[in-house]
Amino acid sequence: MSVDVAELVHTRTHHPEAIAEAAARRTRRPLLGANGRLMIVAADHPARGALGAGGRSLAMANRADLLERLCLALSRPGVDGVLATADILDDLLLLGALDGKVVMGSMNRGGLQGARFELDDRFTGHRAEDIERLGFDAGKLLLRIDYDDTGSLTTLESTARAIDDMAARRLPVFVEPFISRRAPDGGLRNDLSAEAVTRSIAIASGLGGTSAYTWLKVPVTDNPDDMAEVMETSTLPAVLLGGEVGGSAEDQAGAYEKWRGALRLPTVRGLVVGRSLLYPADGDVAAAVDTAVGLL
Repeated sequence: MSVDVAELVHTRTHHPEAIAEAAARRTRRPLLGANGRLMIVAADHPARGALGAGGRSLAMANRADLLERLCLALSRPGVDGVLATADILDDLLLLGALDGKVVMGSMNRGGLQGARFELDDRFTGHRAEDIERLGFDAGKLLLRIDYDDTGSLTTLESTARAIDDMAARRLPVFVEPFISRRAPDGGLRNDLSAEAVTRSIAIASGLGGTSAYTWLKVPVTDNPDDMAEVMETSTLPAVLLGGEVGGSAEDQAGAYEKWRGALRLPTVRGLVVGRSLLYPADGDVAAAVDTAVGLL
């Protein structure tokens, strides 16, 4: 699909209600298909100022290019849906790309990449009432915990209340937890050791007044062989996140192998992957998506 930016801007300028109208007539589907698996393409990174992909610091800054890549990914067999912020989902609604797809709203994007307040991750995206009003299917939130940063406590409390709000509407919410630490250069690093991922899962699983509608969105540990024991920490259903993948074909192949093994674990129900599929090393989005779908 070729995206006509001028047409999108014309609609947004002269007929902004077209977004709500497109959401109202969108064909919906169950969260899980017949195979009980879930393949979601993620594109909520730009709203946190995280625009880099494949070695290019501003790869995701071209909105028309990003939308074309998303539309291509969503058109591939086996792709169930998309995770994104309101601006991107609104564009995809206007493009008619979300019919019959799972639509997942990104809820907290206030922890801007590189900011001093990155761990005070305020809920600046979709609220539970927005997801319900627009007829979307689920929400996702990011939970990074640094034991040395008091901003993490604000995020923890906000996360618990968001889980409650989603559960009250019987809407699934995907919680993406990390134990994070500041590096000497001030940058934030997620700890992917088995112990850290285990602790993050235990903490996330216990948030809110009920876990009935909570899913986990978890990384593969530094040592993929640790995943079987790590995933014994909770009975909540989980999906694997893609994370950052290097810019070479070897890096891409290595990521596929990590996902392949973890996808066989009983609580793991699918993949939510973004930049590594939308901006693959060889530029072939369709092939990258098809390979990921084949792992399911």
